[in-house]
Amino acid sequence: MSRVSAPCLLDRWTEENNAIVDKWKQHRDRGDAVTREQGLTLLKCCYVESHKLLQKIQGVLAVPAHVQLELTVVYNCCLFSFSQTQLTEAEHLLTHSLERGMKHVHTHTGRKHTHLSLPSSPISLTSLPILCAALGAVGCDRPPPNPPVFWCMVLKSLGSTPSLRSCALHLLCLSWALWLSTCRLGHIQELQEELQSLSEGLGAVEVAVERSAVRPAVLVHPRDLKDLLLICTVIAQGAELLCEGRCSEALTVLQRDPSPLAPRELLAQIHTLIGLCLSRTGRPHSAMQCYRKALETDVRCVCALHQSILVYRQLGNTQAEIQALRLLHSVLMMPPATQPAVAPPIICPASLLPGQSLSSLLIVPSPLSVLHSLAQKCVLHGSVSEGVEHYLDLLAALQSDHQLSQGFSEAPSLPRLPELYLEAGSSLLTAQRPTDCLALCDEVISTTLELLPERLLLEEPMEASVPGSPDKLGLGQDRLGVVLWSGAAYLLQGHCYSHLKDWKQAVTHYTRCINLLMKVSVKQKGEYSAWPLEHMSIDVVCLLICVSGGCLDVCWCCVAGCVKLELGVRTLQRLKGMALAGRGISFTHRDQKRESLRDLQLSLQAAPGCASAGLWLTEVLWRLGRRQEAAAFWEKTQSSSTAPSLEGVPLYLLDPQTGPSLDLTDLQRRVEEFVNAQHS
Repeated sequence: MSRVSAPCLLDRWTEENNAIVDKWKQHRDRGDAVTREQGLTLLKCCYVESHKLLQKIQGVLAVPAHVQLELTVVYNCCLFSFSQTQLTEAEHLLTHSLERGMKHVHTHTGRKHTHLSLPSSPISLTSLPILCAALGAVGCDRPPPNPPVFWCMVLKSLGSTPSLRSCALHLLCLSWALWLSTCRLGHIQELQEELQSLSEGLGAVEVAVERSAVRPAVLVHPRDLKDLLLICTVIAQGAELLCEGRCSEALTVLQRDPSPLAPRELLAQIHTLIGLCLSRTGRPHSAMQCYRKALETDVRCVCALHQSILVYRQLGNTQAEIQALRLLHSVLMMPPATQPAVAPPIICPASLLPGQSLSSLLIVPSPLSVLHSLAQKCVLHGSVSEGVEHYLDLLAALQSDHQLSQGFSEAPSLPRLPELYLEAGSSLLTAQRPTDCLALCDEVISTTLELLPERLLLEEPMEASVPGSPDKLGLGQDRLGVVLWSGAAYLLQGHCYSHLKDWKQAVTHYTRCINLLMKVSVKQKGEYSAWPLEHMSIDVVCLLICVSGGCLDVCWCCVAGCVKLELGVRTLQRLKGMALAGRGISFTHRDQKRESLRDLQLSLQAAPGCASAGLWLTEVLWRLGRRQEAAAFWEKTQSSSTAPSLEGVPLYLLDPQTGPSLDLTDLQRRVEEFVNAQHS
């Protein structure tokens, strides 16, 4: 190629580059005049045209006038590759072109060039994926020898010429974007000084470049790209530190002054992350202020609303929590915003923040999970009618999604479907709608009827994890769940008939519940069989047997399963205690005092601390003429200051708020008169 033709080629290629950029910018500025599909097609076309132009530029011998144009076209090509999520392609193209530029500068300045083992010939569109795959196969998935070292060499080599320094800084912004998109925050940290000085560097070279007559156009102005990268880096670094538990360091990073022109959604994310830092360091009120700022900045920041709910829960502000749950559910149920007609921007914040750390921090529960939490809170805190409606809406939504056949709800945080039916039935009974509760319980019973085992023996669950043995643990847990669901349904039906004062039917259904639960027995085997279950946690038993049997590789997995099994056993005991108490109270109303006394005593053995069983036992003892025992038991009940913990107890296993009640004032008066008479 002769030197005379070089200016002609330079002008032609510059015009071709500018035409590609102008074509895309004109489409972008047209807004809704074109469809999204047309925009994506045009983006793909510009991507291909820019790469073809780069092939032509790199296909001739380099001359000084070509280097700036080539690096500018590389900048645009990499941006187009970025828009097509071709990150590996963009990275290798960037490294290869910078190597060519440094080699040319060193050739014309007489300085020795340090080779980085990259090809000097142009990379075609067809050969680039092959090259990327080959480099990846040998482990070269990053610019050799090391990105910080590489970029120090680039800035040193190209920094002496203002125009080339401008191009180098532009491409440094691109590398920054690639590191963010591939979660390589370590490279950003190592080049922190160079990246922070980009603002002054870009401003200094702009003056020199603007004096030239012909200037190659760029897709995205580097200053705009740099501002976006700064705030995205703050978010990514803060999120990573927060996930590592380094809240103070994360707070320092996140409180850096962002650009006032930063996207509102990113500013809202920063406020939310700062709120998370404050909440985790014991400052919930300050955290609430940050969540409020996030919502004021971007009303679509539902994560801030969700986090504010958690803070209200922590502070015990139930009414505020319920109001926030209502608002969150209404926002999540709004139809999604329609996608803009135009193609998405070349680089968007979502593509720069793909990390799992940020996703885990900004996660928002599904609308069904929020609706379930709202229903529970309303039932437990006085708004029973509203809670019932929410439960019915939840069941209708699950049925419409065809999830009934699986027995599981779609959202992982939701209970299983039979449990949701039981919670809804319990709320209906609390709302004085026993007939509807009976219908829901019938649905649970009919669904689980064929799955009920004849007998269920819960053995040491370690056997299920020993290689070569059948999976008894998983099967046993499923069977236990079926028994508990069916038993709870019979229990609720007993409560319903007690509410209707049909004591015969109440006794019948409580008895069905008890008979069903009696099919389950817990057995311990081996050398630890002499240790009572109530004196030794079942997960500890499991771990000891794992270690003694040499199964160290599976013991911790078994512990997780044992914890679930232990919770199931506790639920079984509470369910049995409530069924016995309900039948005992029903026997009292049928004037079967001895049967009532037996069941109430067994109830307190199965589930100690049941207040209703204790009070009714006092009444039955009094009616049987055993007034000394009644007075002693009354005094014991009243002096007990430790109420049983109901944490983790399902809604349908809480003490019923309807049904037979006892006149405590009259009982207390009788007991006190008897005690005073005894002392006088």
